[in-house]
Amino acid sequence: MNFDVDFVRKQFPSLALKVNGYPAAYFDGPGGTQTPQCVIDAMVDYLTSKNANIGHSFQTAQDTYDVISEARKALADFLGCLWEEVAFGHNMTTLNTKLALALARDMKAGDEIIITQIDHEANRGPWLNLQERDIVIREVKMDLDTCTVDLDDFQNKLSDKTKIAAFNYASNAVGTISDVRSMIKWVHEAGALAVVDAVHYALHGPIDVREIEADFLLCSAYKFFGPHLGVIYGKKDVFEKTRTYKIKPQYDDIPFKIETGTLNHEGIAGAAAAVDFIADIGAKYVEDFIDQTPKYSGRRRNIISGMLALEAYEQPLAQEIIDGLSQIEKVKIYGPPPGHPRTSTVSFIIKGVNSQQVAQVLGEKGLFVWDGHFYACRLVECLGLEEQGGLVRVGLAPYNTNEEMERLLFEVKKLAS
Repeated sequence: MNFDVDFVRKQFPSLALKVNGYPAAYFDGPGGTQTPQCVIDAMVDYLTSKNANIGHSFQTAQDTYDVISEARKALADFLGCLWEEVAFGHNMTTLNTKLALALARDMKAGDEIIITQIDHEANRGPWLNLQERDIVIREVKMDLDTCTVDLDDFQNKLSDKTKIAAFNYASNAVGTISDVRSMIKWVHEAGALAVVDAVHYALHGPIDVREIEADFLLCSAYKFFGPHLGVIYGKKDVFEKTRTYKIKPQYDDIPFKIETGTLNHEGIAGAAAAVDFIADIGAKYVEDFIDQTPKYSGRRRNIISGMLALEAYEQPLAQEIIDGLSQIEKVKIYGPPPGHPRTSTVSFIIKGVNSQQVAQVLGEKGLFVWDGHFYACRLVECLGLEEQGGLVRVGLAPYNTNEEMERLLFEVKKLAS
């Protein structure tokens, strides 16, 4: 596959930015990707010609209803589910908090929920809060050498008291991709529900909720070229039984039952456009992945092809960064070992240099990286990196280039010397 990165870059107006004379290189994708012009246009179009609230008979109200309906279909194609299994919210954290409170209504004191040390606080905090109801939270250890979930510990903590297990598809801090299929299988064998945080993974690989058999899965559109918006998938039969907290005028049916108040209509329009952006990329490379997509058709097939194309472009770049950083004295990389699935996210420290200082110096050179714990506080704590200022995180997206990577490695080498 010959990925046309120049074509992709032309779709992102923000790439024209310069900092201190340096072209901006956005390595901050795990915190949120840049937005293509088609997404911006979709949001502007909604606000300039369709802006209204739903539930009325006039034109713009109906237009808004259509925008939301079409967006549900787009996200259903993105996740591999039915449109009525897709709901929107302010962000993943808010949706997961609503979900936790809803599921807790059918739990009793002594029931158990499993979380992991590797997860983002958005998939820890909402469950930890339930300890106030005498629900027991059991934390699965991470392997400190590989930054992976300890699967033996995960299985050992499952019991007939387990009602929910919450874990990520991939770590936003170090890029580890978890074996979610096996984990969900074990959870179901214990008679519990599986809640998957796919916020970080959503940009880096195709999602098929039917294939992995998740009960709930959450993601955020701004991690895959869209606006700041949360998305939740709920398996129909489970979602229908979930007793969400709601106000009187709110619908009792799925997916509306978890959507409190007026939604971010322009954000929803942008999220649909982001999915179509990925599908449009996939349409260019569908023949390259025809053997991997035989059971898919239409937009769903193009989305899968698009995700595979992004992965095929980003992974070699990520490996070059790993190889380059590995050759720099004082640099230590954190994450899964060679051969273990990982996203195109690379986290490291420079021994003796605070990670915030590293990110600041790189930022002044137009190299945008994150530093700290990235809300995966427990992971950084377990690694003993709090005094170091956490990690420096480099995240790749399909608009990053070899030249940007070389600039990054050059500046890191200078900082480490």
